[in-house]
Amino acid sequence: MTDLPRRYTHKYGILAICCMSLFIASMDATVVNVALPSIGKELHSTISGLQWTIDGYTLVIASFLMLSGSTADKFGRRRVFQIGLVVFVIGSLACSVAPSVPILVACRMLQAIGGSMLNPVALSIISATFTDSKERAKAVGVWGAVVGISTGFGPLIGGALTDSVGWRSIFWINVPIGIAAIVLTFAFVPESKAGRARKFDPVGQVLVIVLLASVVTGLIEGPRFGWASPLTIGLFVVGAAALTALNRYEATRDDPLLDFRFFKSIPFSSAVVTAVCAFAAQGAFLFLTALYLQEVRGYSPFVAGLHTLPLGLAQLVAAPIAGRLVSSSGTRRPLAVGAAALGVGAAMLIATTATTAEWFFILAYILTGAGLGLINPPLTNTAVSGMPRSRSGAAAGIASTSRQTGVSLGVALAGTLTGVSGASHVAAGFTSATHLMWIVMVGFAAVIFVLAFVANSEAAKRSVDRIRDLLSDDGSKQPATAQAG
Repeated sequence: MTDLPRRYTHKYGILAICCMSLFIASMDATVVNVALPSIGKELHSTISGLQWTIDGYTLVIASFLMLSGSTADKFGRRRVFQIGLVVFVIGSLACSVAPSVPILVACRMLQAIGGSMLNPVALSIISATFTDSKERAKAVGVWGAVVGISTGFGPLIGGALTDSVGWRSIFWINVPIGIAAIVLTFAFVPESKAGRARKFDPVGQVLVIVLLASVVTGLIEGPRFGWASPLTIGLFVVGAAALTALNRYEATRDDPLLDFRFFKSIPFSSAVVTAVCAFAAQGAFLFLTALYLQEVRGYSPFVAGLHTLPLGLAQLVAAPIAGRLVSSSGTRRPLAVGAAALGVGAAMLIATTATTAEWFFILAYILTGAGLGLINPPLTNTAVSGMPRSRSGAAAGIASTSRQTGVSLGVALAGTLTGVSGASHVAAGFTSATHLMWIVMVGFAAVIFVLAFVANSEAAKRSVDRIRDLLSDDGSKQPATAQAG
């Protein structure tokens, strides 16, 4: 990796600039969730249309994150980061004037192309800036805290704007923050590249898009088409075929888009599965909660956002704690405690009804937020554990792809398991229908809890040593970050 110039000494200023991109990308998801009922009413959308408003965004991000990470390693992280900010701002403006749900979804996809260049590239910039493993762990803790801020205050801001100005205004807030980030990046963030550039992999890129799109489309549209219909079955068959072809094709390339050798590292594989489970839980939670609070409880968008504030505040408090725990004792403790909190919160949601006392479901929101806040920061550290620095962008891209894939699957499952995908409104039995999704969330938490120990086992540490030797392409055994233990 190219050394950073000595004159760039403001490490935490660079961290702040990178966090601005995370803030607008993360807040965009939360403000859109709280505005979904208003969007549905004005644009006359079905629930599946609202699902696509979320999943159209996350699918495109998930599809292009790995490409963005490797492209940034090759052409320059600052350059790709700035391009991403420009496209994200343009996409946000386009979303604000969309006249229909299909056009809104298309504009969200444009926005997502820019978003795919933000978070993984920013993580690579942070990795290049904070070379000490303990400092990096703390920086990632701050990074995770920004998720809490955006999750906590995004619904409040989005609710207030939706109530006072209208749902279109929720996309306007990305513009001034995005422009400020573009200017500050140009002024203060140094350029950095990987020492060895990887080649573009168009076949692998197409196969990734086909895999993700077919599976998520099958989950969202399955209730409408019928689970036994040729179309639904065909979508899942196409997904399986794309995965098989991707595995075989990438094994023949010197510079694969998705290097399946990464999965020989137990911590990396554990991080990927944990990310999918955690963010599937988060995606389903935010989607269903927005509908529950407004359509079942009858709250306005602002009041609904106020009720989800404890979730974000809990994430805000928990994420820096997780960062400190990772730097002092490894990832096992924050992952295990976070999984336990997430599981208890989801278990409490199983008991909610249309008339459940507010203190009860708010406590469930707090536990869920604390769990997610503890789980997210260790994921990044674990995913790049033992990887050569030249592969940090690719590894971070896969980790971020897992997060977005999890959100897409969570939103798709939420609509499927509650049976409301094809409806234009929330039915009277909606609350009880959500219980199955909360049970699935408990299962996600259990998987994360087990993987917290698997990722820190002696076998996991041996696999990290093997993967470092396997992937070292320049004779250097220097890892991208500290081991996960």
